[in-house]
Amino acid sequence: MDRRTFLGAGASLVAGAPLFDRAAFAQQQTTIAIATGGTGGVYYPLGGGMANVLTKYVPGYAATARVTGGSVDNLKLIGSQQSEVALVMVDAALDALKGEDKFKGNPVEVRTLMVLYPNRMHVVSIEGKGVEKMSDLKGKRVSTGSPGSATEVMAFRVIEAAGLDKDKDMRRERLGVAESTNAIKDGKIDAYFWVGGLPTAAVTDLGATPGTKIKLIDHTDVVDVMNKKYGNLYTTGIIPAKTYPGQDKDNAIAVVQNILVANAKMPDKVAYDIVKTFIEKRDELVAVHGEAKAIALENQIEKNSPIPWHPGAVKYLNEKGVKM
Repeated sequence: MDRRTFLGAGASLVAGAPLFDRAAFAQQQTTIAIATGGTGGVYYPLGGGMANVLTKYVPGYAATARVTGGSVDNLKLIGSQQSEVALVMVDAALDALKGEDKFKGNPVEVRTLMVLYPNRMHVVSIEGKGVEKMSDLKGKRVSTGSPGSATEVMAFRVIEAAGLDKDKDMRRERLGVAESTNAIKDGKIDAYFWVGGLPTAAVTDLGATPGTKIKLIDHTDVVDVMNKKYGNLYTTGIIPAKTYPGQDKDNAIAVVQNILVANAKMPDKVAYDIVKTFIEKRDELVAVHGEAKAIALENQIEKNSPIPWHPGAVKYLNEKGVKM
């Protein structure tokens, strides 16, 4: 595995080491760059927590988190081995494995390390924009997620399954969740798509904005249509009422799993150490973000990820009684 040092969220490589030992100490490090997402979502803080936990508990490991555009960018970083670990959505990962869509002609030898938590598709608007249902997006200004994000991948599939054309039926922007929230506050867009954990900080910020009433648009009717075309990657779910300020009812949504992935070339011992540490130190990750509660042995099952599992991850899970 390439040994590179990345600057970002995480502990310094050699804090507290004697000055004369630093060069030798640094050479002994296993450096782990964790590709996350934008600062307004869940991937970035959770990835930062993962970097801190790895650095704290695994001797000789120095982990950092890096801001990225999201799952598509992350999978490309895994393919080029510029990041050792990445948080991604399974639909984007399957495209990468097969060399399809945004990875056409450039398949990625991606492997599952572990299942993280379910990602919920948010279709977000506010009162006064005239958006009550998916068909109301026609003719509107809509952000479908930042370039390089799995939000964009899934948003296009939701829009298509709802019977809309992403290019002809709306004026489309490509903004991350934080930028989308600012844009809707400023009257520059009417709605936006975001797929993430609960709660997502930027959506909370929108709901808490004085004089603004958040609206989350139901869309579970698209799930069967998506699964018929793309395989059984999606399920239905809800964003419970009061998850966000001003949200007064449950929001019926499409759901997709998040997974932690690595390149197939990652050494088995490194994969083993990563999975062991995150499972056994889950409480420290939960303290960073509540979605980490889903990082549990009972969720580490093959049906939750269509991506082949890394042998190092399988070894640890088998030792804990999870048969793969």
